[in-house]
Amino acid sequence: MNKNVNVKIIIVTYNGMQWLARCLSSCIGYDVIVVDNASTDETITFIKENFPNIKLIRQNSNLGFGQANNIGLSIALKECVDYVFLLNQDAYLQPGTINDLIETHKKNNIFGILSPIHLNGDASNLDKNFSNYIKENNDIIFDALLNKFSKEIYSLPFVNAAAWLLPRKTIETIGGFDPIFFHYTEDDNYCQRLLFHDMKIGVVPNTYIYHDRDNKKTNDRPINEKERLVLKERYFKHRWANINVEIDKDLKRNKKDLLKLIVKLYLKLKFNKALYYQKELALINRIVPEIYKSRAKNATSGPHYLEVIK
Repeated sequence: MNKNVNVKIIIVTYNGMQWLARCLSSCIGYDVIVVDNASTDETITFIKENFPNIKLIRQNSNLGFGQANNIGLSIALKECVDYVFLLNQDAYLQPGTINDLIETHKKNNIFGILSPIHLNGDASNLDKNFSNYIKENNDIIFDALLNKFSKEIYSLPFVNAAAWLLPRKTIETIGGFDPIFFHYTEDDNYCQRLLFHDMKIGVVPNTYIYHDRDNKKTNDRPINEKERLVLKERYFKHRWANINVEIDKDLKRNKKDLLKLIVKLYLKLKFNKALYYQKELALINRIVPEIYKSRAKNATSGPHYLEVIK
């Protein structure tokens, strides 16, 4: 680790005992801030007993990924950080990764987010989702197939926030994660904002983390109406909070189409379906003011959503 560079790793934890020993052990040698989202397992006790040098910030409730990271980012800014590295609780660093990312950024400072390659938990393959993200850049795909990377850094429109290097300039220009997102798509929105402010997102070859998401439990049961509306809210916010696109016409068209559908369903005596789509229309009307407020704020530069920690 370069002792002349102030780097902090931020990890948000929530009932992550199955990963914590390996995750935190991979971060030894760095200043680490853990923001815990009111875990109910042994996370707090484990960290206190095994990693007493970690700065542990306990929350009384689950704030979600973005807002918990914002607490860590606020602390890092106050402590005059040069770089922050956001790391998932289910991800593990490879030695030298952060240093290599920093050295790459120094020569490519137009990049506001740098990511290593994401391998799966046992390093047998690329993380499945990450392999989908890099398909947006044909060069990195072809170079990987040839096992010879021709570039120091490859641009992408998006890479998930499991392992982000954020330079201080990024945090001061973009700020933190938008609190209109509780969990999921907050990193998509962050990338949208970064691109709007003329910064780039890059993946650095020959740097790695291991993303152990394969060990997460899955639930294949059908979703209920409440869950369906939660997913719809997430979708609408992701779509309409994107400050790179105009949304007025799309919003009007969507609401008009829903009204037509509701009337049609009532005429067909399909009352349950009509009532559901009325709820979806009410959802849109509720979140639209929040979305416009978000768009106006995020179109400006500044450390938005970050507090001055006293």
